[in-house]
Formats: sequence, C-alpha cells, structure tokens
Amino acid sequence: MKRPGEILQSLLQSFDGDSVLLKIKDYLKVAGTQLVYGVLLLFFAHKRSDTPTWAKRMVLGSLAYVLAPIDLIPDLSPFLGFTDDLGVLMFGLVSIAGYINEEVKVNAKTQLNKWFGKVDPNDLTALEEKIGISYPERQNENQ
Repeated sequence: MKRPGEILQSLLQSFDGDSVLLKIKDYLKVAGTQLVYGVLLLFFAHKRSDTPTWAKRMVLGSLAYVLAPIDLIPDLSPFLGFTDDLGVLMFGLVSIAGYINEEVKVNAKTQLNKWFGKVDPNDLTALEEKIGISYPERQNENQ
C-alpha cells in the first residue's frame, strides 16, 4: 500500500507545474467570485426596506464575522482558516434566502461585474442553487 506522500508525489509528477497552477488559479477565481457574490447578496438584501429586522441583524452578524480581523480559526492557516468564514456566510445566506429576490441578485451581479469585469453566470448560479434562491423551473415556464 502506498503512503499518502507517495500518492501525492506520483500525482504531482503526472502534472506539469503550469497546469497545476492554472487549475489552482481557476478554482480560486471561482471560489473568490462566489464569496464576494455571497457578501453582496447579504449587503443588498439588508438594504431592502421589506427585509425584517431579524434578517437584517443576521446579515450584520454574518458580515461582521466574515470581515472581522478576529476569527475562530485563524485565516493564516491555508484553506482551513477560511472554512469558518464560509460556514458563517452560508448560514447567513440560507437564513435570509427568502429576502433575496431578483432585484437583490441583479444588484449584486452588477456590482460584481463592476469590480471584476465579466463574471461567468454559471459560477453564480452554482451558489444560488446551494442556498436555494435559483429557480430554473420558473425560468423554463416563462420561455
């Protein structure tokens, strides 16, 4: 039986350095885009006048935790350090999903495109599906 280090070494030998870096770059770009989109969804849901106070407090708590310099798991530890931030962000998004309407999504996507240029809509749809705010069956009915 191979040791984990031997397995990793054989995997690394099957990839050249540039292709591994390109895969990492693509993965981090999608993950970063989804993270910022999630934060923007919270922000624009908070700005809605019909979002109730409890949901606005949930948004503020989630954003404060994600943006705070103090963490349960320090962000300095690679990958692991951001898992608590992502967990809190996802909890906040799922908790207020009922107040993320089409206007909130459009505002978040517009801001995201201003900051990062053209963003792949499929990357954003993946996050929407995870938090339950994507309704493909409704889109199919309208066509």
